[in-house]
Amino acid sequence: MLSVVVGGLRARWTSFLGGFLALALGVGLLTATGLGLAAALDPPDRAPERFASSPVVVLGQDRLTVEVRRGPGTALVSRPLDRPQPVDAAVLGALRARWTLTENPAGPARPDAVGLDAPAERVRALVGDRAQVLTGAERRRADPGHERDGHELTGLHALLGTAGGVAAFVSVFVVASVFAFSVALRRREFGLLRTAGATPGQLRRLLLAEAAVLGVTASAAGCALGALAAPPMARALVAHGLAPGWFASGRFADTAGGGAGWPYHLAFWTGLGVALAGAAAAAHRAGRTGPVDALREADVDRDVLPPGRALLGAGLLAAGLGLLVWTYATAPEALLKRKTYTTLPMLLTGGAALLAPVLVRPAARLLPVPRGGAVGLLVRANGAAAVRRTAAVAAPVLVTVALAGTLFGASESVARAKETEARERTAAAYVAEGPRVALPARTPAGAVVSASGPTSLFVRDGAEALVKYPARAVADPAAFAALARLPVVAGDLRDLDDRSIVVNEEFERRRVGEEVEVWRADGSGPVRLRVAAVLARGTGDNGPYVTRAQAPGAPLDRLESDRPPASAGEPSAAAPPTVNRAARTGLRLLLVLVLLYTVIALASTLFMATSVRGGELASLRLAGATRVQALRAVTGEAVLAVVLGTVLGLGVTAAVLGALGAGLAALSAPVALAVPWAQTGAAAGVCAVVAVAASALPAWRLTR
Repeated sequence: MLSVVVGGLRARWTSFLGGFLALALGVGLLTATGLGLAAALDPPDRAPERFASSPVVVLGQDRLTVEVRRGPGTALVSRPLDRPQPVDAAVLGALRARWTLTENPAGPARPDAVGLDAPAERVRALVGDRAQVLTGAERRRADPGHERDGHELTGLHALLGTAGGVAAFVSVFVVASVFAFSVALRRREFGLLRTAGATPGQLRRLLLAEAAVLGVTASAAGCALGALAAPPMARALVAHGLAPGWFASGRFADTAGGGAGWPYHLAFWTGLGVALAGAAAAAHRAGRTGPVDALREADVDRDVLPPGRALLGAGLLAAGLGLLVWTYATAPEALLKRKTYTTLPMLLTGGAALLAPVLVRPAARLLPVPRGGAVGLLVRANGAAAVRRTAAVAAPVLVTVALAGTLFGASESVARAKETEARERTAAAYVAEGPRVALPARTPAGAVVSASGPTSLFVRDGAEALVKYPARAVADPAAFAALARLPVVAGDLRDLDDRSIVVNEEFERRRVGEEVEVWRADGSGPVRLRVAAVLARGTGDNGPYVTRAQAPGAPLDRLESDRPPASAGEPSAAAPPTVNRAARTGLRLLLVLVLLYTVIALASTLFMATSVRGGELASLRLAGATRVQALRAVTGEAVLAVVLGTVLGLGVTAAVLGALGAGLAALSAPVALAVPWAQTGAAAGVCAVVAVAASALPAWRLTR
C-alpha cells in the first residue's frame, strides 16, 4: 500500500502541490502565532524602573472589591481601577516613622507608591490590607508602563488568535477543496481500479493514506517554516507598535527555538487532522461509486452536491443567518464588536462555499456575459455545465471577497458611525483634545466653554455582577448642557449636578429620578446618584456623564467652545476619532493571508482542471477554432468563475453589512455603511489575474 501511495503522489504531484502549499502555510502560521502567544503568555522577568533601587514597594490599592450575590450565598468580585489609589495616610505616616522612603516622583503629599529598604514581612505586618507590598519582579506593577504593556498584550493576543483561527479555517477549506476536485478528476482511474477488483474500502484507505503522507510532510515543513518566520514576525509587530519592545527580545528567540513545545504540537497535529478531515469526505465519495458508474460518469457532472455537503452547507448558512438575526434582536451592540464581525461571516462564507455547486449554475445563466460570438457562447455553456470546475474556482474567490468585504466593511462602517456620532454630539465650533488640556486664560465675551475628562464608574448589574463603565466627567454642567447634542430619550441634560448622573439605556436603573449606586474611578464609594437624563446607546460612547465632583483626580482632555479661540494655540477645529491601528493592521494581515491561500487554491485547481482538457481542446481545434480562440475560451471560463465567486462573496457582504446597519439603527446610532470597494476589487482583480495565468499556461501547452 505504501509503495502505491508514494508512487501515486509522485505521478500526480501537481495535483497535490496546492494542498501541500496551503497546508504548509497554514501550519507555519499556526506555529508562528502559537510561538507568539507562548512568548506573550510568559513574558520575561524585567527589572523595575521606577523603584529599581528599592527591594520593597508599597503600592496603593489598584482594584475595587465588592461583595455580590452568588447562588444562595455571596462572593467577592474585583475590577481594576484606572490608577492605583494613593497610599493610605496612616500607612504612609507609619512607614515614614520607621524607614527612609523613596518617593518617585517626589512632591505629592500622598503618593500612589513608595519604595523602601526593609524586611518585606515586617512591612506586610504593618500595612495589612490597607495597601499592597510588592517585591521582586512584582515591583514593575508600580511602573507607569505596566498598564500600557497589559493593553498591548491584550490586543496582541486578539490579533494572533484571530490570525491563527482564520489560517485554520481557510486551510481546512482549501485542502478539502483540493482533495474533492482531485477525486472528481480521478473518477476514471477509480473506475478502472474497481473493475480490477479494488473494494470501496481499499479506495478509501488509498485516499486517506495519500492524505496522511501529505499531512505529515506538509505539517513538518510548516513547523520549520513557522519557527523561521516567528522572530521576523515579532520584530514586525514591535516595529508597528503592536507589541511591547521586549516581545522581539532574546527570550522570544529562545521560545521559537524550542523553549515552548506546545505550539509545534498544536500546529503539527492540527495540520495532520486538517489533511485527514479534508480527504475523508472525498474518500467516502470515491468509495461509493461502482465501476460502471464511474466509467460512465467520468466526463459528466452529476451529483455535484452530496447530501452530507448539502446538509453541512445549509446548516452553516442557516446558523450564520440565524445568529445575525438573533444578535440583532437581543444584543444589537454586539454587532459592532470585532469578535462578532470577524467570526460570524465565517459561518456564512463557509456555508455559501459548500453550496457553491448549486449556486454557480443559476448564477452563470443569469449573469450577463459578453457574447463574443462562438467563444462567448462556449464560455457561458461550459461555465454552467462544468459545475464542479466552476464551483472549485468560484469558491475560494467567494471566501476571499466575502472576508475582505465583511471584515473591512464592518470595521470601516463602525469607525464611520463613531466619527459621525462624535461630530453630531456637540454644537461646538472648536474642539481641543489631548492627554491634558487646560481651560483658556481668556475667553471671548459671551463664549460658552465646556471642559471634560475621562473617568470610570463601577455599577452593580443586578445583584450578581459589577460592571466598569468608561465615563466622562464635566467641569461645568451648564456649559456642557448648552453645547452637547446627545441623543436624549428621557430627562434633561440641564439637570446634571454633583449629585446626579446621565446614564444610557444599557444601565439596569435608567428611569429619570431613580438612584444608581456607583463607585468612583479611584475605588471610593459607593455613592447614590440620581438619574438626570437617559441617552440612547449609540455606538458605545454615549455616557455615562457625571461632574468632576464624582471623578477625583480625573484630568481634562477635551475643551469645546462655541466661539473662536481668543489666542493661537487654544481650541482648534475638531478632529475625528483616531483609528485603532492595531485593528487596521490586523485586518490587512488577514486579507493578505486569505488572498495568499486563494492564490494557491486557484492556481492548483485551474492547473489540474486545464491539464486534463487535452481531448476537449483538441476537439475544439478540429472544429475550426484557432489557438487564440481556444485560449480565450479557457481563460474566459476562468474569469467567469471568478466573477461568479465575486458576486456570491458580495452577497455575503451585503447580508453582514445589512445586519450591521439594522443594529446601528436599533441603537439610534448613525447608519453610515462603508462598502470596501477598494479591498474587494483588489482581491477580485488578483484572483482574476491568477486564474487567467493558471489556466492559460497549461492550455497553451496543450494547444500546440
